[in-house]
Amino acid sequence: MALLLKNATNSIWHAFNALCPDKSGLVVKSRLKVLTANIGTLLDLYGVEKGLEHYRSTTDLNFEHFKYYLQKEVFSPLPDTFTLTSIQDFEARVDEVCWLVCKKDLLTRENTLLPDESVFQLFRVFCMLSDLVQDSQETFQVLMHSSEVGKVVSEIVNSVGLEWDSIEFDNLSSSVKAFRFSSFLALVETKYFGDGSVETDGLVEAVQEIFRTYLQDVLKKGTLMKRGFLLPTLREYWFVLRPTVLSYYKTQDERECCGTINLDTQCRVDATSRGVRAQDKAHRLALHTSERTHEFAAYDHRSRLQWVSSLHLAITQSGSREGYQRTLAARRRAQREADDLRLSEEHKRRTSQILDMEMTRAQLQAEKTARVAAEMQAKELVAVHREEEKRVQMLEETRRTLERLLEEETQAKRDEEIVRNLQGRVLREEMEHREKLERLQEEQKELLEQEREKRKEFEKQQREKEVQLIEAQQRLRQLEEEKQKLDKELESAQEKITTSEKSKEVLEAKLRVMLPQLKDSGRVCRALSFVPSTKERPAFAEVRSNISANGLKRSEEAPH
Repeated sequence: MALLLKNATNSIWHAFNALCPDKSGLVVKSRLKVLTANIGTLLDLYGVEKGLEHYRSTTDLNFEHFKYYLQKEVFSPLPDTFTLTSIQDFEARVDEVCWLVCKKDLLTRENTLLPDESVFQLFRVFCMLSDLVQDSQETFQVLMHSSEVGKVVSEIVNSVGLEWDSIEFDNLSSSVKAFRFSSFLALVETKYFGDGSVETDGLVEAVQEIFRTYLQDVLKKGTLMKRGFLLPTLREYWFVLRPTVLSYYKTQDERECCGTINLDTQCRVDATSRGVRAQDKAHRLALHTSERTHEFAAYDHRSRLQWVSSLHLAITQSGSREGYQRTLAARRRAQREADDLRLSEEHKRRTSQILDMEMTRAQLQAEKTARVAAEMQAKELVAVHREEEKRVQMLEETRRTLERLLEEETQAKRDEEIVRNLQGRVLREEMEHREKLERLQEEQKELLEQEREKRKEFEKQQREKEVQLIEAQQRLRQLEEEKQKLDKELESAQEKITTSEKSKEVLEAKLRVMLPQLKDSGRVCRALSFVPSTKERPAFAEVRSNISANGLKRSEEAPH
């Protein structure tokens, strides 16, 4: 199949070049047999390498002869009914085999920033966007145009959050029109990310995103809500759109695929409003396939328009056997060729114009020489009239000078009148503005004066309140001190009262015990001679007085 060979030619050339140690463009057939056998095995073709022995009488082949053999013996038996997905799958296998052959040379570099997997992804992108250019009769080169390099590298730079300097790259591409893969890889790893400003994980994700966009033809990714088939409820999924299939996953890591929707040219997509209430903010769209109708909902109108446009593009590209990105690359390549052709034709046209101008200049020089000779002959005839012509010319110049001066004077008067009118208007406007400004200044002064008086009154009231507050605080402290003093005196008095009451009760108890035992006044006197403690004295004095009175009474009543 010619299309598969066309897509894999650049990667096959890298493997062919890796098998050529002297870089002469010729590889022995014994080495090419292994590469041919591996490619044939991937395509379920066995024994295709045996024909190399009888192909041409030489022991080695250049790339053009090897490519012709692959086309006739390996890719021609393949049917032309392969779908785009099958072609991309076979292409990925062929690229992987070629990468195993040439990766040892391509991975040898000074600044190693990307892992081997990311380098392989960049290798596939490079092979897809590059052109096979013939250097000489035997040697070829796979080169990537500087515009394609700028496009890929700018997308990587922008995806990691850096700013792309297009002027700097234009200055670089002005001297280098095309890049090999080693130069392209060095540009990515050293020129733009060699300073360590970007983490390796972020750069790997950016390269993977570029790989999916270009090699897997990912047209769009995003979140949509999908209506279920059995349960008519909307569930959120992560969707990935390619030209032939719409896949949806549970999460953005795309590990667990929930389903796929095959796309063909018979599908159609449109907006729908079925079951949408006025307050419902979901924006619906429907995808009609040959099997059923799938209904989706976006979160905003802009997202819905983007998905509808991307689905239309995917449906349009589903019937093509060449990938969408390859189609765009072919268009850009054709545009560059057209521009180069136009520039070449423009260069040829300019060269032809220069030659014509040189011939015309030579003719003019000859005519000028002839005219000079004729003028020399006519000088004698003109000498008679020269003086008269000079006088006429002087008079004419004087007349033109006078007319010009008159016009300038008239215009100056007009300009002066206009300037005077403008000055008067400006003065009037300035006076009006000045009066208005003075009024505003007077009003501002009055307001400032009023504000100043209010502020003075407020400050005075504030000072009075502060004085009152200080006095109140002092009075409050005095009252608190007096209260504390009274509380202490009250507690002391209460303690004394409690102590005296207890002493009185004890003394009364003692007296009740002692009174019956006192038989005579002598004992009474001894009892009266009892000296209480200081705390018992007030209560004991009253008891003593009562006892003394009773004892004297008894002594008077007793017989002598």
